[in-house]
Amino acid sequence: MFDAFAMVDWSAATVPRTGRDSIWICWHARDSERLENPPTRRIAKSILGDWLAAALERGERVLLGFDFPFGYPVGFAARLGLSGPPWRAVWDEIARLIEDTEGNGNNRFRVAAELNQRVSNGCFPFWGRPPGFDTPLLGSKHHRRHEGSGLAERRLVDLYIPSAQPCWKLLGSGSVGGQALTGIPMVRALRDDPRWIDRARVWPFETGLQVPDQGSVVFAEVYPSLWAVSPADGEPKDAAQVRSVARFFAESDRAGKLAALFAGDPTLTPEQRHRVETEEAWTLGVTAARQRPIPVPAMAPRAGALPASSPTFPRKRGREGWGSNGEQERAQHCIPVVPGYTYLKDPAEISRRSFALIRAEADLTRFPQALKPLALRLAHAAGDSTILGDLGWSKGAVAAGRRALAAGAPILVDAGMVAAGIKLDPSRIICKLHDPETARQAAAERTTRSAAAAERWRPYLPGAVVAIGNAPTALFRLLELLAQGAPQPALILGFPVGFVGAAEAKAALADFGQGLEFITLHGRRGGSALAAAAVNALALPQ
Repeated sequence: MFDAFAMVDWSAATVPRTGRDSIWICWHARDSERLENPPTRRIAKSILGDWLAAALERGERVLLGFDFPFGYPVGFAARLGLSGPPWRAVWDEIARLIEDTEGNGNNRFRVAAELNQRVSNGCFPFWGRPPGFDTPLLGSKHHRRHEGSGLAERRLVDLYIPSAQPCWKLLGSGSVGGQALTGIPMVRALRDDPRWIDRARVWPFETGLQVPDQGSVVFAEVYPSLWAVSPADGEPKDAAQVRSVARFFAESDRAGKLAALFAGDPTLTPEQRHRVETEEAWTLGVTAARQRPIPVPAMAPRAGALPASSPTFPRKRGREGWGSNGEQERAQHCIPVVPGYTYLKDPAEISRRSFALIRAEADLTRFPQALKPLALRLAHAAGDSTILGDLGWSKGAVAAGRRALAAGAPILVDAGMVAAGIKLDPSRIICKLHDPETARQAAAERTTRSAAAAERWRPYLPGAVVAIGNAPTALFRLLELLAQGAPQPALILGFPVGFVGAAEAKAALADFGQGLEFITLHGRRGGSALAAAAVNALALPQ
């Protein structure tokens, strides 16, 4: 029925998070398996979107499961005054209300309070409010009002699963309410992605409680705790669950047993089926009341089962300090044990994921649109998105730098390391640091070679791009030359690094005035990689 199975353990965390109690994704295909732990919901959506696009391009069919409720107890849409198919009306309304930032910030408690107000003008049906969120519309504890207030505490399928928690619960152990409020908008966005909108289906809302005979992508609700899993040594339980569930569905499909799971409980009455298919949803894998844990069959390792993108977990050593008899035997015979590491090797995927992480961690809203690509590359070069808080620039800096580089202007650098990192014609790059005349001049003037080298830039300055990534004295001397009337360059990229003079030189650059265009990183941080990255970013086609 399916070529690939993706299972997602969701999180409503308000900050980027990995490891336990975060988002885990397992993508299981016929000959490979990927395990991902994205720190934010935005990155998770991006990863899933990329994988789906690649699978559909290959003509594959994908089952995509999420571990939160897809629906609410019957009557919720009507109590909100929504029209249209109840499940879709609720999805659209939640997506309209939920705000979810790149850094995982979200307003789920405020949305729950608003929905409570619309349903009951009080603290029903959602409950669970965090400290400091003071409102009479959301209680900190269970209100115990469901039985007499016209909305059930649990959906029909939740009654089949003894350990299932109510979808109204927002805080505490098993608080799936927050996962549903943040997860439904993400599933909705994936389902409505223009690349496959006509080929996507949500089970059972768009398929009925039956085998989905249409749709290249089928979205389903899953409950990983239904499966009895055994985490590997050091493996988080969430990771083991998505891995085990994906493998279970794949093995069931190969054995011809998956179709039966899409029928749910075959003893449901027509009224119950209608309730499930139009509003409440069902959990894939639940086929009978008081559903018992489902064993996960052991799977023999297959070629490609754990590709380079899968995380690794530390192994525990045995009593004698080795993990197996084979390791002990190799030690006795003095055969070196070469460790094997699983790590990402695809350059394009490394780059894509790196920039996705930067976008999730950094606040890019403070930058003009033209500056954002350069800011991203600076954070990428530094391996640190926090540096962007110290980035300073003049209004016309990016445009001036782009024009100069496009016109073939010379690039003046203070060190060979800056020159080595620039991906342009080396003949345009001028570095005077190691010229014999520079050393003689520095000795005669009792200054640094970097300052002397900057003075020897004078003939090349008009319209040039200057990239300083090491020496504060080079930047100070350049500013002195300009103050004395030397021709102005098109742009100065000021990224000197160090404890002495770096912060002061960059502050002087920002304060220079006289129409001087600049980009700099205030404070002590900087370096050749940043200066070169800035040049490369400006040279990229717009």
